[in-house]
Amino acid sequence: MKIQSSFLSEEERKIIHADSIRILEEIGVKFPSEQVLTMLAAGGAKVDFDRQIAYISEAMVKKAVASAPKSFILGARNSEFDFKMPSLFSGYNLDGCGVNVLDFRTGMRRPARISDVADAARIFEEMDLGFVHWSPVSPSDMLSESVGMMITATSFMNTSKHVQDEVQEQAEVPYIMAMIKAIMGEQKTYRDRCVYSATYCTVAPLCHDEAMLSANIALSHYGVPILIYPMSASGTTGPASLYSNIAMANAESLSALVAFQLASPGAPIILGAALGVVNVRSGIFLEGTPETTLQIGAMGEMARYYGMPNTTAGCLTDAKQPGMQSVLEKTLTTLPLVLSGADIIQGIGLIESSTTLCYEHIVIDNEIAHLCKRIKDGIDVDQAKDYFSDIKEVGQGGHFLKQKNTRKAFRSEEFYQSTLCDRNSYDEWEQLGRPDLIQNSRAKIENILSGEKKNPMPNDMEKLMREIMSEAEQKLAE
Repeated sequence: MKIQSSFLSEEERKIIHADSIRILEEIGVKFPSEQVLTMLAAGGAKVDFDRQIAYISEAMVKKAVASAPKSFILGARNSEFDFKMPSLFSGYNLDGCGVNVLDFRTGMRRPARISDVADAARIFEEMDLGFVHWSPVSPSDMLSESVGMMITATSFMNTSKHVQDEVQEQAEVPYIMAMIKAIMGEQKTYRDRCVYSATYCTVAPLCHDEAMLSANIALSHYGVPILIYPMSASGTTGPASLYSNIAMANAESLSALVAFQLASPGAPIILGAALGVVNVRSGIFLEGTPETTLQIGAMGEMARYYGMPNTTAGCLTDAKQPGMQSVLEKTLTTLPLVLSGADIIQGIGLIESSTTLCYEHIVIDNEIAHLCKRIKDGIDVDQAKDYFSDIKEVGQGGHFLKQKNTRKAFRSEEFYQSTLCDRNSYDEWEQLGRPDLIQNSRAKIENILSGEKKNPMPNDMEKLMREIMSEAEQKLAE
C-alpha cells in the first residue's frame, strides 16, 4: 500500500501543456545564436533573426519528445551508485552553486573554498540516498577562468558517485570529456552509463544563454545527459501566478528540449525545475515556501506527462542556520515531492535559499530523505505480514514482544531506525549529554572527515585527473 500524491490532475497537465505551446508559438523564445536559430529554422520554427526569436510549433515539440530517450543510467565511478532514470524511489542530488559556507569548525559564515568542495564530496559519499553530486559551492580561492574544471575534477577525486555540474563555455568541453574518459576508459559512447551530466539553466523569462547553450550542445553530441533547469521566480522573472509561471517555465524547458534534440537526436535529457517565489517586501528569491513546492512538484509531473525523467529542486530552506526553521522547511519541500514520485530531489546540504553550504545539513537532509521514503513506502499488506497466528496465540490481554515475528519485524525495514533523532527516555537522554540533531550530525561528520577516504580514486586515475586540471588551469587562462 504505497502512499501517493499528485499536484496536477490529468486535465490540468493538458491545460499547462496547451498554454506552454501557445507561449512557444505566439510569444517565442530568444536564442542569441545565429547557428542555433538557423538549426531551429531548418527544423520547422519560424525565426526572427533580427530579434533572435524562434517560434516553436507543437509538432516540433512532439518530435523532440519522441526523439529523447525515456530511460537511461546516470553512471558512477563506483557502479554500485549507478542510478537508473526514471527511478522507483527518490534519489538525492547535492545542490549546487552556493557561494558561502557555514564553517564547520567556527560556525561562522565565510566565502567558500575549494577544500569545501572536497569535504562536501567526502561527506556526501557516505549518504546512502544521495546518488548525484553537484558541487554545492563555487569557491572564491580559484582562478575564475578555470574554476569550473577545478570543481569538477575535485568532485570526481572525492566521490565515486555520479558527478553533475554546469559547463559555462565550449572551451571547457574537451577537459570535461578528458575527465570522463579518464574514468570510463576508451568507450566510444557514454550513452549507456555516463559518469557525468550537465545542468543547463534557461534564462527567465524565455531566453537562453549563448555560451552555455553552445557548450551543452557540444556535450550532447557525446551522449552526455543534460538536465534542463528553469528557475523563474513568480512575480519577478516569472508571472505573478503560480499556474502561469509553471506554464512559462515549461515552455522554456520544451524550447531547450527541441534545440538539444535537433542538435543531437536521441540525446539523454532530464527535465528539471527550480521555480521559486520572492519576498514581497524585498524581492529576495525564496525557496522554503509552500508555493515553491507546489510549482516544482507540478513541473515534475509535467516531465512525467512527456514520459521524461525528472529532477526537481527540493529539501530547501531560507533559514540562515541549521535549526527548527531549516528542518521544518526542508521537510515541507521534500515530502510532497517524494509522495508524487520525483526521480531526483536536488537540495541536500544548502541553506539560505541555496546560497550557503552547511556540512551538518548534508547529514540531516539524508535523514529527512529516509523519513520521507519510509512514509512513501507505506504499509506492506503482503500475506507474509499477516500475523493472525500471533494474535491468536497471545489472545486477550497478552504481550507480543516474545513472538518470533516481532523480533523479525523489528529488524526489518518496516520499522525505520533513525541514526540522528534521539528516541531514548528522558533520563537516558540526560546521561548522554542531551544530544540533539545537529550534535549527532556533527559527530558523523567528524568521523567521516577524520577517517580514511571512502572509495578513493585509484592513484593512476587521480594522477591523470590532476594533469587535466593543470592543463585546464593554464589553457583556459590564456
